[in-house]
Amino acid sequence: MIRRAISFAVVGLALLGSAAFADPPPEQVVICSWNTEWMFDNYDGDNFSDLAKKMKAPSREDWDWKLAGVEKVVREIKPTILGLQEIENQRVLFYLNQRFKDEAAYKYRIAFIEGTDYFTEQDVGLMALSGLIGFGRREMSKEEFEDKRNMALTKHIFGTFEWGTGADKERVTVCNMHLRARGDATNLRVRQAHLARVWVNELIKKGENVILMGDMNTDEFATETKPDGDIGTMIGLDTPEKDDDLFDTLVELKDPKRHTHLNGQQYDRILLSRSLVEDDPNRKDLSFKSVAIRRDLVIRKEQDKDHMDIFWSIPAEERDTSDHYPLVVTLDYK
Repeated sequence: MIRRAISFAVVGLALLGSAAFADPPPEQVVICSWNTEWMFDNYDGDNFSDLAKKMKAPSREDWDWKLAGVEKVVREIKPTILGLQEIENQRVLFYLNQRFKDEAAYKYRIAFIEGTDYFTEQDVGLMALSGLIGFGRREMSKEEFEDKRNMALTKHIFGTFEWGTGADKERVTVCNMHLRARGDATNLRVRQAHLARVWVNELIKKGENVILMGDMNTDEFATETKPDGDIGTMIGLDTPEKDDDLFDTLVELKDPKRHTHLNGQQYDRILLSRSLVEDDPNRKDLSFKSVAIRRDLVIRKEQDKDHMDIFWSIPAEERDTSDHYPLVVTLDYK
């Protein structure tokens, strides 16, 4: 079958090469993961599903409002690596990038490859101020496809980043993803989480820097992670080994709610390999400094109570930019 043949293929990631001249190491690397909630422009000529046509911006004025809101957040956070979910396509990233045109401080590069969620037509992408040397998708191998613990990731992108030279060179592999939604899809998310973890296992075992981030749509709270849950599986709690477990940055927040969505759920995560948490005293390297949820940049007047089917009917001056809040992690280069 054609479908299986595609599933077995491994799409070239452009992740294995090394830049001849890596970007200089920044003092900090700021990572932001944010579901921008239906970041679709007002043109539906490139939308095919009824849902995508329904959820697009109703007018050019509404689309300009959405872009301005996302722009404000990016300006305030100024992430080195920005991972966005629920975007329409590469064109909307281009439109966003154009709002920083001729500003050297916001000279972002775009990384995008179309996914396979044809029901919502939502996708994910990366934008980077520095360090980006390659990006791509990955598909299941024959063995991974036959292992029923795995399920395909329809919305994901890998990016490889490098800074510095010689002994101080830092290389980071980032996977930005958007997992299956709804509470009744937990078993599907566990299988997606298992596949994501399989793809980065070897890198983690070799002590390389790995970041898994995105809208995981999880029902698990950071302090209640289970070995058989979606986040627990992605972290590595389902195996007896402890030294390769990822670090859930959300647990470091002092706010006991830690919610990243207006409904009080903790859908979003930035997970770090231990190499990014434990500082190497013998060399300059990236190490975790802090985590924050920037609700303040998204909420307009008071927090919206609901967006389902009413988003564009809320007055613009009251409408929150998204139902998700940006999750921001800062790494020090020291």
